[in-house]
Amino acid sequence: MRDLQVIRPGGRLRGEIQVPGDKSISHRAVMLGALGKGETVVRGLLRGEDNLATLEAFRGMGVEVLDEPGDVLRIRGRGLNGLQEPQDVIDCGNSGTTMRLMTGLLAGQRFFSVLTGDRFLRKRPMKRVVVPLTGMGARILGRAGGEFAPLALKGSPLTGITHQSAVASAQVKSALMLAGLYADGPTTIREPHVSRDHSERMLRWFGADVRPFDGGVTLYPGRALQGREVTVPGDISSAAFFMVAALIVPGSELIIRQVGVNPTRSGIIDILRAMGGQIELLDQRECSGEPVADILVRASDLKGVEIGGALVPRAIDEFPVISVAACFAEGRTVIRDARELRVKETDRIASMCSQLEALGAQVEARDDGMVIDGGSELGAAQVSALGDHRIGMSMAVAALRARGSVTISETACTATSFPGFWELFDASREV
Repeated sequence: MRDLQVIRPGGRLRGEIQVPGDKSISHRAVMLGALGKGETVVRGLLRGEDNLATLEAFRGMGVEVLDEPGDVLRIRGRGLNGLQEPQDVIDCGNSGTTMRLMTGLLAGQRFFSVLTGDRFLRKRPMKRVVVPLTGMGARILGRAGGEFAPLALKGSPLTGITHQSAVASAQVKSALMLAGLYADGPTTIREPHVSRDHSERMLRWFGADVRPFDGGVTLYPGRALQGREVTVPGDISSAAFFMVAALIVPGSELIIRQVGVNPTRSGIIDILRAMGGQIELLDQRECSGEPVADILVRASDLKGVEIGGALVPRAIDEFPVISVAACFAEGRTVIRDARELRVKETDRIASMCSQLEALGAQVEARDDGMVIDGGSELGAAQVSALGDHRIGMSMAVAALRARGSVTISETACTATSFPGFWELFDASREV
């Protein structure tokens, strides 16, 4: 893939598209398929670099994975206690989901393992999972007292705990539930706000005893997981770029087919509707335990809003492109309570502010968010994805309303979550 993209402004978005499978659900389908008894068939798996890292991790632990025509993946599960000790270090690439969830899963195995990643992942905080897992009896070593990868794990007996998470994090919650499959009693996780619940849904789909309650979830160990069929819906985080593009480019009307609209992930829809965006959900249905719909988006006049509180974890990955929408809204948009953006693939608050300012946007960074004053004309410029897939795709959307061509560097990283993004981005526009 080219590491440099030149985006020319204009070109309304028309017709129908389908985005790749949901990254979060794809990770979990592979993990639970590997731990299940019998065969799991996955359709629509995202073949991005993050998910391929998860696939390779399980191949390295003796799990047979077969690719078949028609975008079908067959996973021959080895059961909860059937994984083999890996002969090499497990490379998680750029995937925080792979590393954090695998840390929980590997904590209860009967062997030694080491997790590492690329230079970005090795800077991301890991104590948020290491500390509670250690409280369950896990034996984990890492740089800076377990704050940073590489992480070395020596599997050990685990005890169920009740954990009060300081942040609403699906990765923390999921890591503890996966470890809880191997614990001697129930594991309960409480959160300040609800985080995405893909793990709860898929664990139930595979037969685990998972009981959500107001403010948290409890997993009861003892049940074997059974191989299932899983159809992965389109990723709403990927659809978000096209939703915002269709809203801000005059004359656009776009349908995005078969998108996951899980209510713990659909904050982007609520935010864009609050901004005045015309968005409809068509043919709402359920697939493999997940709500799915077709999303119809029409170009709209947007207005500034204030975003914070419980809405933030429901849209945490979409804030880069939400900040783009705010640049074309009337009035001021305030994003608060989103300090988690500071510890993503990049510091996404600083990254989006610097790149939008390079285009001429009026953006102010705050410790836990940003303030965007809409209405400024964006100009031609050279910007960078900064090695962060969501920054690169967000800048492409912003470029659609610039006064001239925008050159974006370091764009190869978009393959992390959205292989084929640039081709679909071009094909969806009437230039």
